[in-house]
Amino acid sequence: MQQTNPDISRRRFIKLAGQAVGSAMTVEAAQLGLDLHKTAGRVKPEQIKQGREVASVCPYCAVGCGQIVTVKDGAIKDIQGNYDSPISAGTLCPKGAASYQLAVSPNRWTKARYRAPGTDSWQEIPLSKAMDMIADRVRKTREANWVETATIGGTIKPVNHTLGIFSLGGATIDDEWNYLHQKSMRALGIVAVENQARI
Repeated sequence: MQQTNPDISRRRFIKLAGQAVGSAMTVEAAQLGLDLHKTAGRVKPEQIKQGREVASVCPYCAVGCGQIVTVKDGAIKDIQGNYDSPISAGTLCPKGAASYQLAVSPNRWTKARYRAPGTDSWQEIPLSKAMDMIADRVRKTREANWVETATIGGTIKPVNHTLGIFSLGGATIDDEWNYLHQKSMRALGIVAVENQARI
């Protein structure tokens, strides 16, 4: 009869010992009337960054995941999932989880920048001037490329649009901005509107 090797690896021993201890603790807790499932559901991770906690909603998509915004001295110190939210139960997608970095990033531009044609450098300009430049170029492009009618199937039909402007949104645009963005672009007769938001 062949004898099996009684030696077990260190990793296997630690794994078995951990399982044994965990099983014993679970049995003891059950005998004392302690329901570990209910206890685990109530445990919340301890706040590392201290401050006043304000319940909020993630602004990015229509799901409405709950967030806790930690505020101290008028500044955002942390944003994390709200465990009391019936929608998300404390979880956040990558966009929602990164909303703190978006709000307080030192790399975020807070002023308008403009690079003139033919140059290789950017210059800071007032926001009002940048808005006027954009509005003027949108108006000129719209007027130069406006299409009132098109022949469709041998019939002339009104279309009232422009194909000279394309609108491209981004992943960090919130629901309210998306609504205004779509309304504005359609009112201008812009057909090509693309966005990454999940609405």
